[in-house]
Amino acid sequence: MPLFYQQNINQFTRLAIWKIEESESFFSNTVPLQNSITHNHKRLQHLAGRFLLKYLYPSFPYHAIEIADTKKPFLPNEDFHFSISHCGDYAAAIVSTKNRVGLDIELSTDKINRIASKFLNETEFKNNAINLQEITVAQQNKLTLLWSAKEAIFKWWGNGKVDFSEMIKTNSFVFSENGTIPIQFKNHLLQAHYKQLNNMYLVYVISDINT
Repeated sequence: MPLFYQQNINQFTRLAIWKIEESESFFSNTVPLQNSITHNHKRLQHLAGRFLLKYLYPSFPYHAIEIADTKKPFLPNEDFHFSISHCGDYAAAIVSTKNRVGLDIELSTDKINRIASKFLNETEFKNNAINLQEITVAQQNKLTLLWSAKEAIFKWWGNGKVDFSEMIKTNSFVFSENGTIPIQFKNHLLQAHYKQLNNMYLVYVISDINT
């Protein structure tokens, strides 16, 4: 069973990452496909993510999942709050019975360097000592982490219409293999928790919407 990583954050919240090595039938036997997805790998990622929801909480009613206009999956009765992310051969999910959550996983590749100016503002470039003309591996990793943190906030929010560079503002933090990033979003001050797992970053946010 290729469970790559699992963490029980508190008594209400659990997360896990699955390395996808199985055939589609392995997942579809547990969680039938709800959406029409023609791309084989994306369909596999979709199924693996929903499989994790059941893995984390066996009573999770995956059949009741609806998709908002913002494309955020949700449960109408909110018995469970959840967030799913896919990256390469990995799928991740976080589920909470109490708090709103957001989660993202990202593999560090040089693709992130080309979109950095779309999600970071000038202050963030300065605070993180990032020069796009001279990107090092460490800076690429940091860019990947910052992007993932903002994605996790976006998923936590779930209402769309967010300018990543101007509305989600990361504050200074100590860059290491795991830690937290303080983030200002609208009138919310949030903590994005992160962990480096080989060449991948896991970031999650857990908080009430009124925080």
